[in-house]
Amino acid sequence: MSYIFERASFRGRKHLNGGQFLRSVVYGANDGIVTTFAVVAGVAGAALSPVVVVVIGVANLLADGFSMAVSNYLSTKSEIDLFLREKSIEEEEVRDIPEQEKAEIRDIFKQKGYEGEDLEKMVGLVSQNKKYWVDFMMSEELNFAPLISYSPIADAAATFAAFVLAGSLPILPYLILGGNGDNVFQYAIVMTALVLFAVGSLRSIFTGLPWYRSGLEMLLVGGVASFIAYLVGFFLRDVGA
Repeated sequence: MSYIFERASFRGRKHLNGGQFLRSVVYGANDGIVTTFAVVAGVAGAALSPVVVVVIGVANLLADGFSMAVSNYLSTKSEIDLFLREKSIEEEEVRDIPEQEKAEIRDIFKQKGYEGEDLEKMVGLVSQNKKYWVDFMMSEELNFAPLISYSPIADAAATFAAFVLAGSLPILPYLILGGNGDNVFQYAIVMTALVLFAVGSLRSIFTGLPWYRSGLEMLLVGGVASFIAYLVGFFLRDVGA
């Protein structure tokens, strides 16, 4: 989603503005590091050379990052186009068939418990301002969240940058140490674990959960995915030999 939300708080926390952009960065980084380290673990499990780890890791990093960014762009643009299309229809209905639209407002407030004079007063207040009237129908009738001008391209770029930057970290020990490090895979594990926990903890911004819990959850998910990839590489390392 590329709408800008204000996240309601039931415990007095401040509202979160610009959450979708930040969300794209955080989840792009999470996906990037998990995906890349899973590839690194699989290649390491197959006991292939550090050069192969770097080549496959970088190729996967760029390809998956681009794919994720494009998907984000198309999804965001489609949602914005849908919102604008539905808003245009509502504007036409408010202009051309106002009495029918007022009847819909009345039904909405009836469902909320209004009746009699209070009900008619609410209908009158909403229908006095056409801009608010359209916004009200978009929210209450069609269940659309408010849309603030937002660039799908910027969202996709942020996703790609976060994916590549975070995803490059599991490969970094191989680039620095090459084949000279006796425990280069162990260095990659430590670096990835630290970054997984750090980036995962940022999810608490959106979930409201304790930062350490969000970090541990991401570390667990990334660890399981990487362990599976390592086992696959380990058991298939002699295939085709």
